[in-house]
Amino acid sequence: MEKKDKKSKYFAKISLGVMGAGFLISIPFQDSFIGRLLQGGFEAGLVGGLADWFAVTALFRHPLGIPIPHTALLPKNRDRMLRAIISLLENNWLTKESIQGKLKQFKITEKLLQLAEKELYSVTFNKGIRSILQQAISHVNPKNIAPFIEKELKNRILTLDTAGFLQSLINQALKRNLDEKALDYILAETEKWMAKEDTKVKIGIMAKQLLDNTEADGFLKMTIQSFSNLINAEKLGNILQPFILKRIILLQESDNPYRYLILNRIRKELENVQDREKLVADINIWKDDLIKNWNPADQITNILEQLQNKLILQTQEKEFIVQYVLPLFKDLIERMKHDPEKMDMIESWVQKQISYLIEKNHSKIGILVKENLEKLDNETLIDIMENNVGKDLQWIRVNGAICGFLIGIILTIFKAIV
Repeated sequence: MEKKDKKSKYFAKISLGVMGAGFLISIPFQDSFIGRLLQGGFEAGLVGGLADWFAVTALFRHPLGIPIPHTALLPKNRDRMLRAIISLLENNWLTKESIQGKLKQFKITEKLLQLAEKELYSVTFNKGIRSILQQAISHVNPKNIAPFIEKELKNRILTLDTAGFLQSLINQALKRNLDEKALDYILAETEKWMAKEDTKVKIGIMAKQLLDNTEADGFLKMTIQSFSNLINAEKLGNILQPFILKRIILLQESDNPYRYLILNRIRKELENVQDREKLVADINIWKDDLIKNWNPADQITNILEQLQNKLILQTQEKEFIVQYVLPLFKDLIERMKHDPEKMDMIESWVQKQISYLIEKNHSKIGILVKENLEKLDNETLIDIMENNVGKDLQWIRVNGAICGFLIGIILTIFKAIV
């Protein structure tokens, strides 16, 4: 484009030079009709070319650097010209209504979804998602979240239906036969304890004290005293320990009738625990006191910090993004694509936000154009304008010379005739 403009400038100068040279060469041949005809044409062409050169040059600068009045029109009217350009842009070409109308023709949400789907597994998108996740996780302060979690946790526990929760736990325990396991554990531990030598001594002593302190009348009293005098604590321990151990071992057998009675009684008590109002009330009081004095904020903060560090490490792994994050985005995109109502709602919101931004910042278009134009000095601005319309301006000069030449010939013929 620049080369073409330069060629047109050279062509205009050549045409003016041809007219000047022709005028000078034709002077000696004025005696002949052809000589006068050519001289008249070249003379008029030279005048026309010079006049158009002056007119075109006067638009941009002073001809020959001479400050002739009403020349260098564009530099003198720079501010008016800039205001006119800005007004044209704001009020005619780039009006708020035209921009908003054009944007409404685009399905912005659909375009964004297509772009997101296309770039979903690209390296750039993965890096961007990883960076956003790391920044988001890092900027979370666990100390600010812990009090909120603590409050919600306490409220949930305080409002918990104790009877229902307790009954649910008991039902799950019975379903898994934890009552039998608990009984077996107690029996096994009791058996271990009962088999010890010091336990035998303790049983004998307690039995002896029981005999000595038993109150009775008549024959029964005499019988108990006689028996107590005949036996000591050691013998009682030797008698009672094997007896109790035998009964404990029998209770551990699954077909033992006494075992069945014990388990049946335990289950009956447990199944009706929610009907025991005093027990439930006591548990509620214990629960309320425990929660009021419970301050788990520090523990929650530690847990959140550990989770935060773990998540940051996880986001640094490529597999984490590919396995967990990208499928979420893909699923979200698919669900949105198949939900026209949601798409329309999002599109409406996006268009509304864009319209608001255009409404608020439309005047900045003119300011931006003005700032960019004001950065240009007069010479640069003139050069830009000449380069953009220079070809046509140079042809004005050429046309002036050619038209002047033709008019000069016509006038010379007219003079000769008259």
